Amino acid sequence: MDMTGKTVLITGASRGIGAEAGRVFAAAGANVILLARSSDAVAALAEEIGPQAVALGADVSRYADMEAAVQTAADRFGGLDVLIGNAGVIDPIAHLAEADPEAWGRTIDINLKGVFYGMRAALPAMRQAGGGSILTISSGAAHNALEGWSAYCASKAGAAMLTASLDKEERGNGIRAMGLSPGTVATQMQREIKASGINPVSQLDWSDHIPPDWPARTLLWMCSPDADEFIGTEISLREEAIRRRVGLL
Repeated sequence: MDMTGKTVLITGASRGIGAEAGRVFAAAGANVILLARSSDAVAALAEEIGPQAVALGADVSRYADMEAAVQTAADRFGGLDVLIGNAGVIDPIAHLAEADPEAWGRTIDINLKGVFYGMRAALPAMRQAGGGSILTISSGAAHNALEGWSAYCASKAGAAMLTASLDKEERGNGIRAMGLSPGTVATQMQREIKASGINPVSQLDWSDHIPPDWPARTLLWMCSPDADEFIGTEISLREEAIRRRVGLL
């Protein structure tokens, strides 16, 4: 997939899937806007990638930050072609009866409202340009409840429905909305899950997790015409057929 001349905004780009997506899209020729609360980490990644990368220290749970990020894409590179809603947190991992209400709400702010804020900020620019791709990182937790993960499951379920709503409303305007459920990925989040000791996911061996470049490469493929049949749906990297189609196997 040649992304030369295209501009991609990636949230949660300081590590894990987001950082790998920055590298993968830049290698395909794209300009990348790397957004995360950890400004030092995204600055280091942008320096690694080179002049086609811009680092933004920003918080997806603040709409003004997402508006500013889209404006940066327009100012620096002339527009925005792809938005990847990747920023997400797993905490608090706790039973409902003991969950801290503020921490629970903060997860909704990032995982759900942050996805909406990104979409809302990107849509005017994409509609004016005649289209674009908005890709949301989903999870099996969006469709199956897990002990101790009420905030994560609820927020991911909401984000999946947001993506479906976006397709319903904007497909006619050239917006390609899709979700990606990557399965378990070898990232810092899995270390936090492991440390919690709650539910079967925490019992998985590290070797059970896929490398973060797999979902990153899948996101690149999702921007290609070969993925058009999946517009409006959620792709699961647990499916061997998808892994083969992307070229991971």
